[in-house]
Amino acid sequence: MSAHPKFSIITVVYNNVRDIEHTLKSVVNQSYDHIEYIVIDGQSTDGTLEIIQKYKDKIAVILSEKDKGIYDAMNKGLALATGDYVLFLNSGDEIYDLNSIENLAKLSDDADILYGETILVDDNRNIIGERRHKVPAHFDWKSFRYGMNICHQAIYIKREIAEPYDLNYKLCADIDWVIRCAKKAKKTVNAQQYVARYLVGGMSKQRHQESLKERFAIFKHYYGTIPNVFNHGIIALKAIWYRLNYGKPQD
Repeated sequence: MSAHPKFSIITVVYNNVRDIEHTLKSVVNQSYDHIEYIVIDGQSTDGTLEIIQKYKDKIAVILSEKDKGIYDAMNKGLALATGDYVLFLNSGDEIYDLNSIENLAKLSDDADILYGETILVDDNRNIIGERRHKVPAHFDWKSFRYGMNICHQAIYIKREIAEPYDLNYKLCADIDWVIRCAKKAKKTVNAQQYVARYLVGGMSKQRHQESLKERFAIFKHYYGTIPNVFNHGIIALKAIWYRLNYGKPQD
């Protein structure tokens, strides 16, 4: 791989005029030059597309059309990507700071997966704190068995091992996607730094119970029924411990 790998960053958005500009600025103002920015819009009607067009000179592809949901839109972006690595940065989320991609490029060294920590922010962009789950020191496809300990916005995957999202999943296809990619990965690199700002909320948070059921089914598929039941017992105990010590988690 080149000493200056190309990063394809894909943003999927639909009617999010309030937050989209924060995401756009965090990408187009990066200090690193080798970035291909792809924005997939679901034919927004609230002014979102007009904001996107303000940055069209720094966006490689702007596609605005109807889709079959967020993961269908993500698949469209993935099909258009030509970079060495892909990152999905949804509307409202941000790359941590303007040097983040440059820092990751220096660490890539033929890694199949690059990942780091995430900071949580609220609607006003105030930092709430860190995620409840710490990223693993060494990540592989089994690392999610006690929960998704790497935020989707904080994991960069080599495009050649990135398969399309499974559209059978409506809320947690990202978990399935990362596990499938990780099963192909030979080398993963922990950046040991913050790489993303995650806007709390999101569809899986709004439909929490449905999301938990889908996540359980995904983990059962990869880790087995009995180990998954045991692992979810550990997840539940950790969640109770966290609530008792820190209150309701934000992520």
